[in-house]
Amino acid sequence: MASHSNRHFLRYEYCCIGPIHSPSLLTPLKSETLEAPYVLITPRQGLRWFITNTTGPAYLAGGVFLAAFGTALDRPNEYGPHWEGFADRYGMRKSVVVTGDAIEASAGLILREDPRYFRVPDRPFDARVKNVVQLTFTARSEDGSFGPAYARSTAIVGSNFLSNTWRVHGEANAQDALLRKSEGFAGRMAANAFEEFWPDVKKRVFHLRN
Repeated sequence: MASHSNRHFLRYEYCCIGPIHSPSLLTPLKSETLEAPYVLITPRQGLRWFITNTTGPAYLAGGVFLAAFGTALDRPNEYGPHWEGFADRYGMRKSVVVTGDAIEASAGLILREDPRYFRVPDRPFDARVKNVVQLTFTARSEDGSFGPAYARSTAIVGSNFLSNTWRVHGEANAQDALLRKSEGFAGRMAANAFEEFWPDVKKRVFHLRN
């Protein structure tokens, strides 16, 4: 049984601070930096990562980049080199991202790999670009060290082969799936770059407006 003083403290905490709630699953994870003390992502945070990353601006940026690239090359040509084709490519890319993120979050939970990107905002520009590239292919483990991103690689390869079941005939084959693997890593790199530099851009734009 809680003592009188403990009960008094709990009443004070509830009345003056308010009830403590876990963040909503729709709330994006806050940006993490590489220099901060490392704490392994929790299963709930992993679920939040999956939900918010598949709809967040970083992955929107990656999807737009790849859809625009495919439209410029008119690949696959069933979609056509126009805005409707761009929309079809973006929608297809989105379905692969959702599938891939689900695989990465699940496999990462088992392998104890952290899917998050870790910014280095205080380093020189070239070091930040290097971090963007490195964290495309590596992931943090439970001790805070970095190693090959096995869960991410499994997710990118697996989701692209799985998507052959609903793709147009011209790209529903193993050769295209392997090519899309490279595009998947390129999309992740674009998302990392967005997470690394967008806070700086936003701060500068906001400062200019004021």
